Amino acid sequence: MVDKISQSALTKQVKDKIPDDETITDLAELFKVFGDATRAKIISCLEVKDLYVGELAEILGMSISAVSHQLRVLRSAKLVKGTKEGKEVKYSLDDNHVAMIMECGLTHIHEAD
Repeated sequence: MVDKISQSALTKQVKDKIPDDETITDLAELFKVFGDATRAKIISCLEVKDLYVGELAEILGMSISAVSHQLRVLRSAKLVKGTKEGKEVKYSLDDNHVAMIMECGLTHIHEAD
């Protein structure tokens, strides 16, 4: 009987500390956006320097339309933002959290090295 009560208390303790289902779903969606190699490359480029679509396309060896599509996905996830400069839009990371997420991921990957 004591084990059952302890298990119930443990279950409540853990459930009280984890994010709600909606937050977990939003987090999973965010990580899905990071789960595409092209989008990760775009984010990596924008960590170095703010760039125009054409510059990103040239760096990545992709078409402008393909890069634009990925930038739309990144913008909708609030990972990048665009600033109109004349007739063109220059892209940058939305905030420093995006770079922090990338750096944490890279640190984790390189731990095994």
